[in-house]
Amino acid sequence: MRRVGRAARRIAWPALFVGVLVVVVMLGIIPTRTYLQKRDDVASAEARLAQLNDSNDKAQRHADALRSDAEIEKIAREQYGLVKPGEEAYHVLPPPQDPVEVPDVWPFNRFHKTLGK
Repeated sequence: MRRVGRAARRIAWPALFVGVLVVVVMLGIIPTRTYLQKRDDVASAEARLAQLNDSNDKAQRHADALRSDAEIEKIAREQYGLVKPGEEAYHVLPPPQDPVEVPDVWPFNRFHKTLGK
């Protein structure tokens, strides 16, 4: 009987130690993973916020520029082709493209005969 008690104590203390160790590790790992995930979420949200703030600043600068007569005139001339009374607007067309050259070899020589060249 005494041998059973000693054997049980020899097994019980390491088992108790391992059990306590497992509980401590689980209580440390799960909150740590959650903390790291939340930290990454906050970092990405802050990056997105910075991007949105930059976009808002750019839109505000554009809105402020649209309140000036010079900017309105510039847009009217560039985008809508408007001119002041007494002015003339000229539009420069791009040069024409070169015609497509078809080689005078088979099977293209039939095109030359059809077109009369």
